[in-house]
Amino acid sequence: MKKIRVVLEKTKDGYSAYAENVDGIYGGGDTAEEAKQSIEDAIVLFKKYNNAETIPAILKGNYSLVFRFDPESLFNYYKGIFSNSALERITGINQRQIQHYASGHKKPREAQLKKIETALHKLGNELIAVEL
Repeated sequence: MKKIRVVLEKTKDGYSAYAENVDGIYGGGDTAEEAKQSIEDAIVLFKKYNNAETIPAILKGNYSLVFRFDPESLFNYYKGIFSNSALERITGINQRQIQHYASGHKKPREAQLKKIETALHKLGNELIAVEL
C-alpha cells in the first residue's frame, strides 16, 4: 500500500503538518489531533479541487498516512502516557537524556532515534497481541 509520510511538528502556536512526499498538502492545529485531521481534510480538498491529471499518483487508489514526529513533539504529545522513567525502561536511554530531547535542548543522534522508534514499535506490537 502507498504511504503518505506526514511530518508533525510542535510549534510555539500549536502543531504544523505537511506531507513529505506529496507537494501541496499542509495542515495545522492547536493539538496534534487537529493537525492530523487538518491533513486528512487537506487531502480531500486537494482531490476535490484538482483534476485527475494533476492529482499525484500516490493519492489515487488506496494509501495510508504515516505520521513522523520530531523527538521533541513526540515526547510532548505522549507525555500524558509515557513518563521519562517509562521511556527509559523501554528504550534504555536515561531519563535525563530523554528530558533533553523532550525540551529540545538536545537533538538525538540517528542511532538514538532508531533505538526510540524500535522500542515504541516493539511495545506497540506487544500491545496488539494483548487480549483481555
